[in-house]
Amino acid sequence: QVQLVESGGGLVQPGGSLRLSCAASRSIFSFNAMNWYRQVPGKQRDLVATITSGGTLNYADSVKGRFTISRDNAKNTVYLQMNSLKPEDTAVYYCKATGVGGVHYWGQGTQVTVSS
Repeated sequence: QVQLVESGGGLVQPGGSLRLSCAASRSIFSFNAMNWYRQVPGKQRDLVATITSGGTLNYADSVKGRFTISRDNAKNTVYLQMNSLKPEDTAVYYCKATGVGGVHYWGQGTQVTVSS
């Protein structure tokens, strides 16, 4: 069983920055991709950013130019650097690992609130 633990969420003012971390219980090289999703109450969980095992990056249009996904293989950790935050970025952010055969593992989520 794989465990993913997110951290780094919190309350930040509009225009501010946060860095989320997702620590995996095994090598992230074993996954095809690492992803960040976010969800607000009553809405579906939306994909925010992806980094594949080959290093390909993808972002939702709403966060392009503001968010950056990266990884530290030695620490088995994926990051989401979020800059120029807006109130509409408020959500619970989840980390997901996509394994071989389409197996998915989710973290427990971390709350991000952007408010003055």
